[in-house]
Amino acid sequence: MDVSLLQNRLGHTFKDAALLQQALTHRSHSGLHNERLEFLGDSILNCVVASLLFDRYAKIDEGDLSRLRANLVKQQSLYEIAQRLELSQFLRLGEGELKSGGFRRPSILADTLEALFGAIFLDAGFDAARTVIRALYVPILDTVDPKTLGKDAKTLLQEYLQSKKIALPQYNVVATHGAAHNQEFEIECLVPKLDIQVFGTGGSRRAGEQAAAKLALEAVQTALAKTPSTVRKSKPRASQLKLAGIATVQGEELADGGTRQSKAAKSTDTKDAKAETKAEAKPEAKSESKPADKAEGKDKSAKLDPKTDAKPEPVNAELDLSITPQSKTAA
Repeated sequence: MDVSLLQNRLGHTFKDAALLQQALTHRSHSGLHNERLEFLGDSILNCVVASLLFDRYAKIDEGDLSRLRANLVKQQSLYEIAQRLELSQFLRLGEGELKSGGFRRPSILADTLEALFGAIFLDAGFDAARTVIRALYVPILDTVDPKTLGKDAKTLLQEYLQSKKIALPQYNVVATHGAAHNQEFEIECLVPKLDIQVFGTGGSRRAGEQAAAKLALEAVQTALAKTPSTVRKSKPRASQLKLAGIATVQGEELADGGTRQSKAAKSTDTKDAKAETKAEAKPEAKSESKPADKAEGKDKSAKLDPKTDAKPEPVNAELDLSITPQSKTAA
């Protein structure tokens, strides 16, 4: 184990090599371990990060500064820094931790990094520790957004999808690796509407989901940036116009310059045409019905029974006078 490589990455060369060795020693290895150095390094880390935030963000209030600091000094952030330093290859672990994969455990790596900060403070003072911590954290502060820092990846992904009116993501456990007491979870994150599928891993299911959500958020932002926004066209409210009694609806313009009427306009025009036809047909029907009624009346009078229904015709007096003389002559 070449600790000089680690010292180059930290940017500090120890005067007391024993302090470096103790900072890298886990309690499973020996009695002289790094837990007391971890306690000291944790306090120094909080102080230096608070000072960095205070100087960098002059317009942020105390509440947001506390949120930012808590996010920067939490276990996951320290674990990511430890991974960049490849700290796992310098750990001094007991046999049991080696077999169980303790060199990959986020808690062990984060605690060891804090112990290193404590050891640097004891070896060269506060300014030396501040210089090392500042060199590790300034690149992080240059890339983070203070408005979103402190919110986990799942929350950020959910808020972003909701703002775009996209259904929430789905998380599924794809596989687990390692022993039961030290498993590594592989999590699948799906955003079906955008056909996005990403995978994340972590020492717990929650950590795996967070890692997958972070990748999914980047994929969603990239996909939406490539897709042009579509403008929704307003649909004609044919049903509402029909209920309101409006007879016509604007026709849709066709590609050849003509127009195509909607169903509501067609049905309204059909009703108007029927109404006009009925209005024109009514006078003709009345004019034709009167002669028909008169003819029917004549037929009825022709069928009357002369014995019962016919009226007596007037007697002609001149006819009677002419008959009387004839009857006398005949006699």
